[in-house]
Amino acid sequence: MSGKAVFPSSGIPMPGSQDASPGGRTIPPGYIHLGVAREIEPTLREFGLDPDPLIREAGLDPRLFDDGANVIPHAALGRLLSLSVARTNCPHFGLLVGQRATILSLGLVGRLMQQSETVGDAMRALVANLSIQNRGAVPSLTIVGDTALFTFSVYQPEAKSAGQISDGSLAVAVNALRALCGSDWNPTEVLLPRAAPADQEPFRRHFRAPVRFNQESATIVFPARDLEIRVAGADPVLRAMLEQRIQQMKGAPDSAFSDDIRRLLRTRLTSNHCSADDIAHLLAMHRRTLSRRLKDSGMGYRAITNEIRFEIARQLLTDTQVPLSQIAAALGYSEASAFTRAFRRWSGQTPTAWRGDGHSG
Repeated sequence: MSGKAVFPSSGIPMPGSQDASPGGRTIPPGYIHLGVAREIEPTLREFGLDPDPLIREAGLDPRLFDDGANVIPHAALGRLLSLSVARTNCPHFGLLVGQRATILSLGLVGRLMQQSETVGDAMRALVANLSIQNRGAVPSLTIVGDTALFTFSVYQPEAKSAGQISDGSLAVAVNALRALCGSDWNPTEVLLPRAAPADQEPFRRHFRAPVRFNQESATIVFPARDLEIRVAGADPVLRAMLEQRIQQMKGAPDSAFSDDIRRLLRTRLTSNHCSADDIAHLLAMHRRTLSRRLKDSGMGYRAITNEIRFEIARQLLTDTQVPLSQIAAALGYSEASAFTRAFRRWSGQTPTAWRGDGHSG
């Protein structure tokens, strides 16, 4: 596709491949480059289905799939995955999509990973820069003793198919790690925030590691020493050019500030109960400056925190069988009853009723 791709139902001009250039802007909150999602089309064809009617039903123009640099709303990706799971009757459809993707499906960030000096540098580049291509989910890398944890979290409000997106994202992350470390690389284990499927073999076959379901996060666990592996063929000159290009794309305006805070909270809320002071400190700004910038972008800190808590709660209630007490603790509530009251305020229902109604993710 040449020129600008347009998301048909909104009329919003979306950047095509030529916009991913020096001087181009980062994508708006709630949007993603097709990238990995481009593999939905061939995956549907493998099931003998014509992808175009499903893509249209999700509210997208099938021609967008001609170029992985085209941009779509994250919500439309969720709708398309929901439709794909229903039409193929395949509960691990997202995994199949991620399996087909490569490190180059991650666009400029994937190319930067290939030119990084070590695997650790590559993973940190992914964490630091994925926002130029994906404003619907956020990765993080944590080191605990001799173990590395790579986590991928969907943070867009009311995201459909968060479990399918997590499956696919971890599948391509493992492919990227194998591209950097060697094809025989395997994680220690993989954690998925989704109910255990009847057939777990596709997950074990791709990840080549124990897979634990009904977890609070989508996480790849592997030895921290693997981060020290040197990336074969990395070119420091090309790396510097890619870094410069990505920095030029990152000039996000103040209107995206609240989205940046959402991303930050989504990676920290279940592990460190972040106060506004904590977040201000992380960003090296005064608490009042944080409040003012959030006010300028139209949201207060407490409202954003509650929005993220509600999103995490919905994902865990919809996609897993994690007990309510465990969800409450993960979200920083001292008692399940306090979580229940908060959830009722947000949704008009108790968490138990919400889960019982079988909300589809």
